[in-house]
Amino acid sequence: MMFTTIQLAYEDGVAILTLNRPEKRNAISFELIDDLLHALDEVAKSDAIVLIVTGAGKAFCSGMDLENLKSLLGRTPEQNLQDSETMVRLFRTLYEFPKVTIAAVNGPAIAGGTGLALLCDFTLAAPGAKFGYTEVRIGFVPAIVSTFLLRQVGEKQARDLLLTGRIFDAGEAHQMGLINEIVPADTLMNRARTLAAQLKENSAASLRATKQLLTDHSRAELDAQIGAAVRENAAIRRTADFREGITSFLEKRKPVWTGK
Repeated sequence: MMFTTIQLAYEDGVAILTLNRPEKRNAISFELIDDLLHALDEVAKSDAIVLIVTGAGKAFCSGMDLENLKSLLGRTPEQNLQDSETMVRLFRTLYEFPKVTIAAVNGPAIAGGTGLALLCDFTLAAPGAKFGYTEVRIGFVPAIVSTFLLRQVGEKQARDLLLTGRIFDAGEAHQMGLINEIVPADTLMNRARTLAAQLKENSAASLRATKQLLTDHSRAELDAQIGAAVRENAAIRRTADFREGITSFLEKRKPVWTGK
């Protein structure tokens, strides 16, 4: 399949998926989400044992594309709900992917980019990588990502990251257990390939079964939490603060919140 926003290559049992919008810092667009879902489906059906996800250029993924962000102001309630369900599908597909996944975070991974980076089985990051659940800073709610973050860190740390919306670096992410290793930028992909080679020494059947076991353990809890997250994600878009947050962000000014 041909993709316009990503690149997908195969190297001896390893699939390498590269977010390929360097001029947009690999920002998440509706088209990118569609490409990612199709690519993940292709890799899942392939002979690849390991999937490496990385970004082209200086960023891993800078969050939502500005044009797409602007378009959210004109979406209907039905479209908002559909958008939320699509994002859940992307994140959950990656989180429950049947092949082993490695994120090679070459630069900033913000908002939705943080979600993509940290939902992989292994996350390797360059020293200059930055992360942040910045949704509250633009009047949004981190409903979907919070479901996964609470499983990865303690509640106190999750509250800190989600309520402040602050940016944190690779060192702090490593300290919290959100990333596995900090790797020099010039050797990041080599390290990802080395890890992939190590994983390939294991039984492919055992890897699949182990991942299925982990997925089965979390499915019931995720099913219960995701429904509420989708509704909250869609509902916040009807608020005045959401409209002000998006507008002020696009206009590069400080937002004037009303709490409505």
